[in-house]
Amino acid sequence: MELPKLKIGDLIAKLPIIQGGMAVKVSTAPLAAAVANEGGIGLIAGSGLSTQELKAEIKRAKKLSEGIIGVNIMVAVSEFKELVKESVEQGIDLIVAGAGFSRDLFTIGKDSGVPVVPIVSSVRLAKISEKLGADAIIVEGKEAGGHLGTDKPMKDLLAEIKDAVDIPIIVAGGIINGRDIAEALELGADGVQMGSRFVASQECEVAREFKELYINSDPEDSLLVESPVGLPGKALKNKFTERLAANEITTGDSCDNLCLKDCSRVYCIIKALLAAKEGDMSNGLVFAGERAFEIDSIESVKSIINSLVKEAKKFLNFKEA
Repeated sequence: MELPKLKIGDLIAKLPIIQGGMAVKVSTAPLAAAVANEGGIGLIAGSGLSTQELKAEIKRAKKLSEGIIGVNIMVAVSEFKELVKESVEQGIDLIVAGAGFSRDLFTIGKDSGVPVVPIVSSVRLAKISEKLGADAIIVEGKEAGGHLGTDKPMKDLLAEIKDAVDIPIIVAGGIINGRDIAEALELGADGVQMGSRFVASQECEVAREFKELYINSDPEDSLLVESPVGLPGKALKNKFTERLAANEITTGDSCDNLCLKDCSRVYCIIKALLAAKEGDMSNGLVFAGERAFEIDSIESVKSIINSLVKEAKKFLNFKEA
């Protein structure tokens, strides 16, 4: 049994796998291109980038791959519309948006013909998204890394939403291995989005310390942190989270860059995410899904996807028999 292809608008991916768009500068061109080259959909994280930086990343990805390349941009960032429009101008294949909801995004999608895929965590938003013209939705559960819009498990959300809309549903949160992919497909999902598994890849451009925090983590190291965005964030315990809990982080006090539409300024999340990307675990926030502890090796994207597909097909064939 072969894995089903994933159709979003006029796009058809060979594999039903989307690589999550993780900011800041975690999901960059080499990672997105590598996933696209293997038949999945690669996403560049646009949040935290200037329009010129995003333009450069899209161009870089297109040089590295002829596969499907999209962007993931947080609605919460101040330059959301500018980043979306720049992506469209650069010929991006699709736009994923989370951490908020933007009706303007659907207008831009319709006008440009670029598929729009919002991240939702409720039946209400799923229905609204379909009505406004979404080409697919990503249903993200509490197991996911980064900013969360729900405290419900992914499987519960899928059960609630799958019969409420007719557009493709991609699930996110807690998808680590091929068995998870097979189970999601059997439960009615059209595809999966995976972020954490691709952090521990050779193509991901984060520091070795970032990846090692993943592969050396334990289940109890997954925790929720307060985010200036106004949503809880799923992260891994490190020196930064310990300092944050002790109220020792004050980077938000001197912030003069209005990068977010609304910011509590409890600390500067851009600085924290960039520090983590560079390997500074004392000042860096490392987002990760709650099952990141199951990842125990750093491999190439090709190797990761081959293993995922092989295991998913094995499980589906077993169930079919």
